[in-house]
Amino acid sequence: MKVVAIGFSSSSIKLLEVFDRSNFIDEFYLGSSSNQEYKNVKGIKNLNINNYLKENWRNVNVFIFIGSVGATTRLISSFISSKEYDPGVIVTDKRGSKIIPVLNLHHNQTKNIALKLHNLIGGEIVETNNSSLENLLNLDSFGENWGWRRSGSTKDWSKLVINQSKNQAISFKQFSGNELWKRCKSSKNLNHLDDCDDIYNQELTFFVGIKKQCQTTWHPPTLWLGMGCERNTNKKFIQDSLNQFLDDNEISLLSIAGIATVDLKKDEKAILDIARDNQWPIKFLTTKQLSKKNVPNPSQAVFDEIGSYSVAEASCLIAAGKDAKLLVEKHIVTNKKFSGDRAGAVTLAVAQSKNQFAPSRGHIHVIGSGPGNLSFLTIDAKVALSECPVWIGYKMYLDLLDPLLREDQIRIDSEITEEKKRCEKAISLAQEGIKVALVSSGDSSIYGMAGLLLELIQNLDKTVRPSFTIHPGISCIQLAASLAGSPLMNDFCAISLSDKLTPWEIIEKRIKGALLGDFVVAIFNPQSKERDWQLKKTIKMFLEKRKKETPILIARQVGRKDQKISFRTLEDFPYDRIDMLTLIIVGNSKTKLVGNKFISPRGYL
Repeated sequence: MKVVAIGFSSSSIKLLEVFDRSNFIDEFYLGSSSNQEYKNVKGIKNLNINNYLKENWRNVNVFIFIGSVGATTRLISSFISSKEYDPGVIVTDKRGSKIIPVLNLHHNQTKNIALKLHNLIGGEIVETNNSSLENLLNLDSFGENWGWRRSGSTKDWSKLVINQSKNQAISFKQFSGNELWKRCKSSKNLNHLDDCDDIYNQELTFFVGIKKQCQTTWHPPTLWLGMGCERNTNKKFIQDSLNQFLDDNEISLLSIAGIATVDLKKDEKAILDIARDNQWPIKFLTTKQLSKKNVPNPSQAVFDEIGSYSVAEASCLIAAGKDAKLLVEKHIVTNKKFSGDRAGAVTLAVAQSKNQFAPSRGHIHVIGSGPGNLSFLTIDAKVALSECPVWIGYKMYLDLLDPLLREDQIRIDSEITEEKKRCEKAISLAQEGIKVALVSSGDSSIYGMAGLLLELIQNLDKTVRPSFTIHPGISCIQLAASLAGSPLMNDFCAISLSDKLTPWEIIEKRIKGALLGDFVVAIFNPQSKERDWQLKKTIKMFLEKRKKETPILIARQVGRKDQKISFRTLEDFPYDRIDMLTLIIVGNSKTKLVGNKFISPRGYL
């Protein structure tokens, strides 16, 4: 992914400097459409834009031009060829007040870059394509974030999108793959065809499945290719045989999730190279595993050779997992009709999995959503949320983010005690190739979902681990401290009183350590209906080591509409007003309350 920003004049310099501090724009230039050159300013290179576009038009994914739409149109008009090959183009004025995607909004992540610009500079995105204005599903691009690959000509997809823009009824038929996308609001105007329905007009229909012959099709990676071959079989012969095998069975190469074979082939160069070229994972099965699988076409010759009656059929069925079905029985291709370097023999079979498999395409964005008010949600988190078609989290936290949920995105709600289920669901979807937002309140690494997710991922085999990014958030401890004054100006610590995951003996040791070190202490999860003695015990421990006049901040629902903060002392602690939505900050020996502000001296005075 290559993103290039080009300013048309010296008035673009300030915005280019802002772009230079981003993490999603790769190159920055100042230039003109003539031979005029500007002096290098603060490391920003100058160039002749026409010459640069001639050399790089198809090497760049998204261009960002700082200038007028008219000037941009004149510059790029001679380079535009087709939606399939053109880069995305975004225009913004020198102040960054308007962000206008003008070319290929669907492809090359142009819309995501526009959203990132909006979050970076605050400009208004001006979209003119019908899908965005009418909250329609972007039929020719939505599948990418669901882990799918697209077949069919750009012309046919363009016809489909144009027909959609004319409010013509669009139908679809899904044969395989994850169906969660049908829950999004943008899909509600589509007509779901059942098996008994006839398809009358392919210009008004798209498909989700494995077949190759349909004009406009999204392909979920649900097929496992079982492969066996004679030792040192030629790579080109295997690839040609595979292509013909898939053509004969009307199967798209884009539907293949990976290759499965016997572990004796771990050093078979042709198979390894084909997997690498197609970016397919390989599952190697032992002969013991293969021999336990019943197949329709067992072979005595194969058993005599390796100790299992099947390689291709057995391996693809095992790789496809529970409820797999053998879609195409084994087919053997030999080199009898070939000569020269096309030596060898290959056996092929295909099994269909119930689930998609593409961990390398999926990604988990672990979102720290802040205390609740959207003004405390970071730009980084907003960008990550915009990229994910699926949001997973505790219902109350997702409710707080709901104003940001687009109609082409869905949410999966869960209950407060279902943290592990949330993480497992996020991992499962990411393994299918889907981009997922796993939402925590506050900061996900502070009593949030990040730690549990990482533990679960590290327990997985490396071949099935999805990638992830942790996005920091503003913790309630930071907001509460800001509302109260400056209680955390010196050393502090945070302790959770919940003993559901940590034994009380350990929590008690930590409290004693904090008291010994004279830390300001933030207390999370102080008290619930089922767990009411720990807080009383904790305050008693504080009273034994600190003055009874020590100030305490009681902060409940900070950053939300029912926010309340109050100040007390250790002596008059209000146990009856404390619940799991309350954060408590206990001052140290130097902390004082001045008016209605907490102050923990740093030592400057």
